[in-house]
Amino acid sequence: MKYLIVGLGNIGPEYANTRHNIGFNIADTLVKELGGSFSNLRLAYYSEVSWKGRKLHVIKPTTFMNLSGRAVNYWMHELNIPLENVLVIVDDLAIPFGKLRLKLKGSSAGHNGLKSIEASCGGQNYPRLRFGVGDNFPKGRQIDYVLGHFDKEEQPELPALLDKSVALIQSFVTVGPGLTMTAFNQ
Repeated sequence: MKYLIVGLGNIGPEYANTRHNIGFNIADTLVKELGGSFSNLRLAYYSEVSWKGRKLHVIKPTTFMNLSGRAVNYWMHELNIPLENVLVIVDDLAIPFGKLRLKLKGSSAGHNGLKSIEASCGGQNYPRLRFGVGDNFPKGRQIDYVLGHFDKEEQPELPALLDKSVALIQSFVTVGPGLTMTAFNQ
């Protein structure tokens, strides 16, 4: 079986390690842990790694967040991977920092990367790993918050949360979404 794992984020050093780029960070951790590396290919940084007999095609779109759907659509069709085997990793303001949620479908909840994927890939019926970044920002400062770095209190927790996110992905591709949601959704 093969899967497309999509870490959402924005390219460029000014976005590195921001809340909005947690998808890139999780993709990097997954690929590093499985002994792979990324190549800059069409519309994305691309890596191919294996886990317990499953082939994981991991991308980090280079289209910027608001056009992520272009890259996801291209790689889904290029690799002939069905939508239910696409796992999108995304930051989520509606979930407290450090909480993980696997969902099999759902709305974009205002997230521009997810909106783009819905528009390009035919709807909301694709799995996503929602990484909680919290909503600790003043009214009207949402963009500054998601494009900002994790707080000093949050940073020490990130390595363990990245590892837990990788474990969730590995569970998703081996035991499936149902058991993974039972084990990881909090």
